[in-house]
Amino acid sequence: MAFDYKKEHKELYVPARKPSIVEVPAMNYLAVRGKGDPNAEAGAYKESISLLYAVAFTIKMSKKGDHRIDGYFDFVVPPLEGFWRQGEANGPIDYARKEDFSFISCIRLPDFVSPEDFAWAREEAARKKQIDLSKVELLAVEEGLCVQCMHIGPYDDEPATIERMNAFAAAGGYAPDFSERRQHHEIYLSDPRRCAPERLKTVIRHPVRAV
Repeated sequence: MAFDYKKEHKELYVPARKPSIVEVPAMNYLAVRGKGDPNAEAGAYKESISLLYAVAFTIKMSKKGDHRIDGYFDFVVPPLEGFWRQGEANGPIDYARKEDFSFISCIRLPDFVSPEDFAWAREEAARKKQIDLSKVELLAVEEGLCVQCMHIGPYDDEPATIERMNAFAAAGGYAPDFSERRQHHEIYLSDPRRCAPERLKTVIRHPVRAV
């Protein structure tokens, strides 16, 4: 049976609609950095997604090719994720100013994928698809203590969910703790091309510290 992070780590990928505090372990990601409105047609954000999946599925299919990656026999490619900020500032994002967004689009890598495996997969995918994948990098992230919540509905309605997260965290003795490495984080469990906006499922995660 294929290993699936959404099933094996439900506390991180399928949280409740009520906010909660969680300790997030260190993770490795495929990542692409960019700037601009994520809704822009042919924009940097949409390009980043295609680049990520090109490398992710090359790693997944390596079991059937000449390059063998030691680890699980098979795994489900984890959902798309994103770290967001307003320009170069650390802190909450303003949904009314999407043109100022900076992002890191990412897909989690299984722990058994080595830097050498990543380098091979990026080169192999670029060769097969005849595209430039130099923007795809290997990124290590350790978020640590966070408040998170499942948001259901359009992305533009996320501020209401974030308000509930902030109130919950403050009531529990936690304060926001944004930094260069700890940003507004979203995990996309629904495909917006195939899902009605009111049914979209998105995990929202913010860094916090105890006060």
